[in-house]
Amino acid sequence: MKIYTGGGDRGKTGLFSGERVAKCNLQVETYGDVDELNSTLGSLSAALPEGWTDIDGQLRLVQADLFHIGAWLAITPAARTNATLEEFTAERVLFLEKTIDAMEEQLPALSAFILPGGHASAAAAHVSRAVCRRAERRVVALMEQSDAKKLPASWQQLLRYLNRLSDYLFVLARFCNHRTGVEEPLWKP
Repeated sequence: MKIYTGGGDRGKTGLFSGERVAKCNLQVETYGDVDELNSTLGSLSAALPEGWTDIDGQLRLVQADLFHIGAWLAITPAARTNATLEEFTAERVLFLEKTIDAMEEQLPALSAFILPGGHASAAAAHVSRAVCRRAERRVVALMEQSDAKKLPASWQQLLRYLNRLSDYLFVLARFCNHRTGVEEPLWKP
């Protein structure tokens, strides 16, 4: 199977639910940001020190969740395809919250603003956090553009998930610096 089809050569792409839309459509921009976030998590995983299988495993679970979120975002809210997707539930948000809490137990209290940086893995986590926040903003814009009554319940959960994921990535950046013994760069106004 060839990777290129030529179907997008005129600036259109197909949604998962079958509709053809402009590649600059807000919906395409939104799931594109989620795809970019997923790619940054791949870079973050590659930047982890050898043997960090616990964190790598967490990141792989998050990447799978982002594929699931991308599928939800690539269908129109009223499409029959909604019925074929597994619901995105609050359980995934709880996974992030428990993981954040476990990492925070090992970290010193935050007493100042920190700058993105430190160990390469921490810097990569900060990049992912910023991309995550952009994806979250796009989801909000897409939801505001849509008829709220027609939005599947999974959309509210995936918005909560992206909000919590940015928190997870911030704490992960701190955790990476702490675990590698690299001092967090503090902001000194």
